[in-house]
Amino acid sequence: MKITARCHPALEPLLPKPVPASPPAWLRAMPSEVAAETLGGADIRTLKHCPPLIDALSLGVLIPLATDLEIAGGEIAWDWDPPIIEDAPISRAPVGVHAPEQAAHAPFAQEGLIVKFMNFWTLETEPGWSLLFTHPLNRPDLPFETLSGVVDADAFQDGYVHFPALWRDPLFEGAIAKGTPIAQAIPIRRAEAELAVKKMTAEDVAASAAVQEALEAERGVYRKRFRR
Repeated sequence: MKITARCHPALEPLLPKPVPASPPAWLRAMPSEVAAETLGGADIRTLKHCPPLIDALSLGVLIPLATDLEIAGGEIAWDWDPPIIEDAPISRAPVGVHAPEQAAHAPFAQEGLIVKFMNFWTLETEPGWSLLFTHPLNRPDLPFETLSGVVDADAFQDGYVHFPALWRDPLFEGAIAKGTPIAQAIPIRRAEAELAVKKMTAEDVAASAAVQEALEAERGVYRKRFRR
């Protein structure tokens, strides 16, 4: 499935480009095994051996922050001076805001403003595909949480999708670097999901037990036998 990202030619020299999603630096730096004090010091494998987590981190593309941000005293500042674009109504600010009342009565309502990361890339999918925009998966290290949404990017290919986000760490002060992922765009097919809820048959129980036994008996079974 191809995703096409485009930006205004006047901004192209300034913007970090969307990139295929990949595991973050902290996972790459993580050791493969550690001694577990809770298990008497036995060596155990770390998240580096968890294909489902790694596959989630590698889904779709990451949309980057346009420029460095400085956060201090509850304020967000930046030193960025993009050109004035006269032939398109494109924001010159990398961050906007939503009034907190817009999230009133939602479980994630908060007293402070909800930030809106501005996205300067249009994104197009092949026919029949939409994009799920969400917080970069498995990234609680980021001080914000991007809210999730779905856009039919085969029809809205000329529009800009911006990203509302909750500021989850009110004590955070410091810099957020240009290029930091602010959203993960995951292609999904538009189709109604059909759900069948059933009781396992004896054959189902036996098949499930065989899978669990294989997972416990040998390392890498999921990656070798069940990962497509």
